[in-house]
Amino acid sequence: MRLEINHREREGIAILDLKGRITAGEEVGAFRAAVEIATVALAPNVILNLQLTEFIDSTGLGGMVMLATRIKQAGGAMKLTYLNRRNMELIVLTKLDTIFQVFDDESDAVNSFFPDRTIKKFDILSFVRDLKDE
Repeated sequence: MRLEINHREREGIAILDLKGRITAGEEVGAFRAAVEIATVALAPNVILNLQLTEFIDSTGLGGMVMLATRIKQAGGAMKLTYLNRRNMELIVLTKLDTIFQVFDDESDAVNSFFPDRTIKKFDILSFVRDLKDE
């Protein structure tokens, strides 16, 4: 399935709704371009909504890390929300949860950019414990 990217803004933060696969080739190129356009148009803060992202390969993960690094150097941050089980396992197994903040909810992800707001972070430890129990 081809990667579809919907760009929107909430409180000055770029939100990219990704649907499909982030894989080598056209998809990663489109993903990189969409993030770069979003960070030029707004402040360099990005939330990736991965709810409808079916699959991320190693090239897709590399693209995510590269873009997160660029955004951080520009004074912003890239955060993830609505990961499905498979993609959350991938983020945990590759230890990318040390790079990306992960949230269950878009509102918490948005609020995390504002220090005076209360947020609920994704509980990775509980997620890993649940994997071991299965």
